[in-house]
Amino acid sequence: MLEAKNNDELPAIPGKRYFAIGEVAELCGVKPHVLRYWEQEFPQLKPVKRRGNRRYYQRQDVIVIRQIRALLYEQGFTIGGARNKLQGEEARSDVSQSQQIVRQLRLELEDILRLMRR
Repeated sequence: MLEAKNNDELPAIPGKRYFAIGEVAELCGVKPHVLRYWEQEFPQLKPVKRRGNRRYYQRQDVIVIRQIRALLYEQGFTIGGARNKLQGEEARSDVSQSQQIVRQLRLELEDILRLMRR
């Protein structure tokens, strides 16, 4: 997913639940106003808003922002092209996640069946 070479230079994402916009800006190498703009352009970005309309991003949001950054700044996509690429990846991800869940359920059911036969 993250194929960009410059993402290796970005700092590691700390193991926190929520990040303020300033923290995300540093973690992703973009300015806060760019993040606010991307929220309007990319439906995948929906930070939690709390008191005073403060934005709090989750780890998944930071990962998506790094993907957007790579698509726009390193791979040369336009905003529309990056949006389409992310939506396509999201759809494929949903299908593969569903397949993975079905496989896992099947394995668990087979284990239960084996236990019941004993």
